[in-house]
Amino acid sequence: MTGPLAGLTVVELAGIGPAPFAGMLLADLGAEVIRVDRPGGPGLPVEPRHDLQGRGKRSIAVDLKHPRAAGVVLALAARVDVLIEGFRPGVAERLGVGPADCQAVNPRLVYGRMTGWGQDGPLAQTAGHDLTYLALTGVLHAIGPADGAPVAPLNLLGDYGGGGMLLAAGVLAALWRAERTGVGQVVDAAIVDGAALLATQLYGLLHGGQWRDRRGANLLDGAAPFYGVYETADGGHLAVGPLEPRFYAEFVARLGGLGPDAPAQLDVAQWPRLRELIAARIATRSRAEWTEVFAGSDACVAPVLSLREAPDHPHLAAREVFVDAHGVRQPAPAPRFSGTPTAPPVLPPPRPGEHTRAVLARFEVPDVDALLADGVVLDAP
Repeated sequence: MTGPLAGLTVVELAGIGPAPFAGMLLADLGAEVIRVDRPGGPGLPVEPRHDLQGRGKRSIAVDLKHPRAAGVVLALAARVDVLIEGFRPGVAERLGVGPADCQAVNPRLVYGRMTGWGQDGPLAQTAGHDLTYLALTGVLHAIGPADGAPVAPLNLLGDYGGGGMLLAAGVLAALWRAERTGVGQVVDAAIVDGAALLATQLYGLLHGGQWRDRRGANLLDGAAPFYGVYETADGGHLAVGPLEPRFYAEFVARLGGLGPDAPAQLDVAQWPRLRELIAARIATRSRAEWTEVFAGSDACVAPVLSLREAPDHPHLAAREVFVDAHGVRQPAPAPRFSGTPTAPPVLPPPRPGEHTRAVLARFEVPDVDALLADGVVLDAP
């Protein structure tokens, strides 16, 4: 493995969503990640090789409900640096692989926990998804048009930005402490915490009187006509974002002007009229034509590309933002490091249990044949 985390070993108790994303981030940065899958896998509606959050990982399949399963996980936990899990609070403890169990065999272990609501609080034991966590933090309320309902930002803002990213950052911080003290700790990462954290600047603007607590009324939420999305003549879209006056001036110049009676950029009362003028102008040409007009400029305009189009954009291609690995085009590991560069994933996403024998042998777990025969662990079919 290459990357700044080469030599770090992580056990990931398999799940869906943000915890696997955190494991992928660690694997991308060079860590060896061993995923403990349930028999049959997570039940995702994709072929295992397309479950890209599994890239760079090895998989063993363990029936965690079997009375002897905890011993297998603890044998791994005793010799690794990090364990991450995404169960509801208390589930890992009932399975015998909670923080106390694991740190009893490895005091240096960093134990990362990923949930929606956190390990405590009135909602800790209730189900939820990205959207429900965003709803209670005020974040969802701020996204969407003024005359419509809030808009779901896929599951990128909660699950991955406020969840998986936060867990990975917490694990790395705890590792720094463990390296200096020899003592591990538990990292309680919750999507509701992370989503609120991402909105820190908005809360500051709100209390400073610079943000209105309603949709479509602020500089960055679609109210400003120079920060939004416009339809082109062919049904495509342009993302327009020239906030600064000099960038806005270049934007207007490349549009061909908006006429002598166009409102000033910061005349808020005239923003609806300004939006109409910009929309009418952009609607006269195709997305490709406007892309050529604004190419290489400081007008802060970009074509809105689809998921299939994005990898072929010249800038993304030049930086190799996407890579072809194991027959699948996918986002490359990020960020980039000058001294310990990362590389495209060496291992494709595994089938559940693909590496069971090899991993257990490496960790010197005894009686592997008996564990397989008794259904405690399983090989990939």
